[in-house]
Amino acid sequence: MEFDFLFIDWLGKPVWMWLSFFGLVLAILAFDLGVLHKENKEINVVESLKLSVLYISLGLAFGGWVWWYIGADAGMAYITGFVVEKTLALDNVFVIALIFSFFAVPRLYQHRVLFWGILGVIVLRAIMIGVGATLVAEFAWLLYIFAAFLIFTGLKMLVMEESEPDIANNALVRFMRRRFNVTETHHGEHFFVRQADPKTGKLIWFITPLFMALVLVEVADVIFAVDSVPAIFAITTDPFLVYTSNIFAILGLRALYFALAAMIHRFRYLKPALALVLIFIGSKVFVADMLGLEKFPAALSLGVTFAIIAGGVVWSLVKTRKDEVEV
Repeated sequence: MEFDFLFIDWLGKPVWMWLSFFGLVLAILAFDLGVLHKENKEINVVESLKLSVLYISLGLAFGGWVWWYIGADAGMAYITGFVVEKTLALDNVFVIALIFSFFAVPRLYQHRVLFWGILGVIVLRAIMIGVGATLVAEFAWLLYIFAAFLIFTGLKMLVMEESEPDIANNALVRFMRRRFNVTETHHGEHFFVRQADPKTGKLIWFITPLFMALVLVEVADVIFAVDSVPAIFAITTDPFLVYTSNIFAILGLRALYFALAAMIHRFRYLKPALALVLIFIGSKVFVADMLGLEKFPAALSLGVTFAIIAGGVVWSLVKTRKDEVEV
């Protein structure tokens, strides 16, 4: 039949499921850019929170569909991955705030950088997850390497103080300034502008600080994906669940950014909770193997993950409130 190709299996799921997901993501992005942010404007905390609720609702609604259509275990695996990725994204918010501060990106244009950054993330995560899924399917022992890496990363987060990234001395920033023509100031929402060459007077292309900020935001996501991609593979090896939970969690990141950037200090004690989550996710791979289980119970995995993260959030909010009162 004419549409038989829609039912061909691709990475464990029919093609129509993948096309439907990509169509949904494109519709969300088109609605965001064409309706919600048709004109450049600053996004305040209240609007940021409203948009975040919308994106989280969409992500959870998709998880509800996964639960109904694929099964309860798949639904719980998706929601666990969604929660973990959403929480890990908090670190990304901190780094993005530093990047915007360093390049003095006006709040008016921050959404533009985040929007195009999300498009890059969709492609980069697809490549990383596709490669990861292929390797895990071919070499099952890699899952144990991922698990061990997560345990090591979690332990390192617990015992080591993280230093603030030195953006001024970042190798990529120095490379771009050395190899490309870079304007000293922003030029509105433009990533590239044509200006007169100081030496010849001819019009040549320059990159703006806004474009440099975009490049660093993309690189930051690749770095954070080193933690988040192994984490989701330790939860489920189904490429569809891995990718969709990742993308839905990240889609709402730019909406949540403007609220989180204003109160990131209130989540001071979430880092230990994240470390414990990574240790738990990595450990359960080995625990399931030792107990002779095909996989760790999805309901228990979701419950423990949610409890740790919720505990970290509540403790952070309570503790920082006390600190502010003492000050």
